[in-house]
Amino acid sequence: MGTGGVASGGTEVLATFRQEVAASGIAATVKEHCLTHQVGCRGLCAKDVLVDVAIDNEKVTYQFIKPDMVPRIVKEHLLENKPVAEWRVGEDYERFGRKQVKVVLADCGRIDPEEIDAYLAIGGYEAGRDVLKNWSPEEVITEIKQSGLRGRGGAGFPTGVKWELGRKAPGDTKYIICNADEGDPGAFMDRAVIEGNPHSVIEGMTIGAYAINAHHGYVYIRAEYPLAVERLHRALNQARERGFLGKKVLGTNFDFDIKVKLGAGAFVCGEETALIASIEGQRGMPRPKPPFPVNKGLWQMPTVINNVETLANIPAIVRKGCEWYASYGTEKSRGTKVFALTGKIKNPGLIEVPMGITLREIVEEIGGGIAGGKALKAVQTGGPSGGCIPASMLDLNVDYESLAKVGSIVGSGGMIVLDEDNCMVNMAQYFVQFTQEESCGKCVPCRVGTKRLLETLDRITKGQGRDGDIEHLEKLSHGIRSMSLCGLGQTAPNPVLSTIKYFREEYEAHIRDKKCPSKVCKALLVYSIDEKVCKACGVCLRACPAKAITGEKKVPHKIDQAKCVKCGSCYDVCKFKSVERE
Repeated sequence: MGTGGVASGGTEVLATFRQEVAASGIAATVKEHCLTHQVGCRGLCAKDVLVDVAIDNEKVTYQFIKPDMVPRIVKEHLLENKPVAEWRVGEDYERFGRKQVKVVLADCGRIDPEEIDAYLAIGGYEAGRDVLKNWSPEEVITEIKQSGLRGRGGAGFPTGVKWELGRKAPGDTKYIICNADEGDPGAFMDRAVIEGNPHSVIEGMTIGAYAINAHHGYVYIRAEYPLAVERLHRALNQARERGFLGKKVLGTNFDFDIKVKLGAGAFVCGEETALIASIEGQRGMPRPKPPFPVNKGLWQMPTVINNVETLANIPAIVRKGCEWYASYGTEKSRGTKVFALTGKIKNPGLIEVPMGITLREIVEEIGGGIAGGKALKAVQTGGPSGGCIPASMLDLNVDYESLAKVGSIVGSGGMIVLDEDNCMVNMAQYFVQFTQEESCGKCVPCRVGTKRLLETLDRITKGQGRDGDIEHLEKLSHGIRSMSLCGLGQTAPNPVLSTIKYFREEYEAHIRDKKCPSKVCKALLVYSIDEKVCKACGVCLRACPAKAITGEKKVPHKIDQAKCVKCGSCYDVCKFKSVERE
């Protein structure tokens, strides 16, 4: 019942199960959300709606479930104890989880996110209770520093160091902010965590607040996440009712509470100073640093900002110890990382893997390889701020240092798999268009520079590229990167620079030959009909919206290039492969 499951019909499936179970006459003491209950995202979004049926601790998982399939499951599985074999998940499901190590996502998809008792039953708030009653703030900070946890929002700054700076910053009033303003296209890590286990974030914030001596917290979350917002509010109210938030938390002398601030969807508000401005009621625009928020942040008070995934790691680190967490990952990139695996992959979804795993393991083993038997071309990491890594580097380790060396970043966790049908110039254009639209406009290098990048890429994809355009893009990118005020502008050229570095021949083909090798850039395509193959069936003629195709029965058809709008309808409908696209 995460957003993906709901979109696939999860609400109707859950309601039908409750209805059918109630009507089946099953002898049971039924408590709300006990016999049939909802959970958050299971990760394998490609198989939604996923349903677990557990009898005597034997669990069977079903995939692609629709409401009309429910009666059979209830009758055969629940009443007769005969699982419906053809609807069970296949080996893809087991392979998807084989190389994952779940810390943040350990209980997402396992507990009911709307019931605090479900979180308490798995040890929830035990870490917070232990810290508030038995640990000093300095001990908490030391534990987090020794765990090696780095900020999972993109920058990768050591979390314990940030907390230490926050604690040492002078001032009686301090704030801790959870950044849930997840704006990367194709990224849904933070949303899934809040939808699936919101109390883990609240507990992590409480521990962080205690460590830095903050009594006020904010969760800055985008309004486009209605289910996450709803479950977050519910969790906060439950936490207050049980004494985990408010005055004298858990009977101690520590006061702490959290407010929710809804963002309007501006990508730039993921940058910490722009986020602070938005909470203060100002336009979300970055400001120069220093001073850093840890010294002068919200309302000029010391402020620590961590993203959702970072905070959700904290309770597990406290419960199991820094050594346990540091045992995963690499020397400089400890622990695990959540990624949204999307694109031309057989099994897209939400994954959590140890830092240092290779791209090959993620793409081929967890993701099941490329969909449709196509060849892998590249993997784009880090969202609009990241870069495209070619297939030749598939054995690259996924960690902060390794990705930075090849011109990309870990970022917040977006990972898009591209195949042979993807045009790399078009991909660079797409991401630059996104960052250009999302630029706040405060500084000239970003406001004007990204516009000039986009104009040049637009010309190239329309067949109007000129000699020297590639060099112009490189020079402009380096200028934007070095002179922009905030991270949005500083990283906006990454998709351009990485695609030029690894796929320069595609740029040259667009400019020199006026051809798109991947046949993606519409303006560079030419559709024609092979008269030797054409059966003159008239299907393409009727499908053409521009009336650019002429021909009679038994007479091979022709395409008037002056009228052709290059929509590809003729190519799509021709059963005889007589329409050629070049």
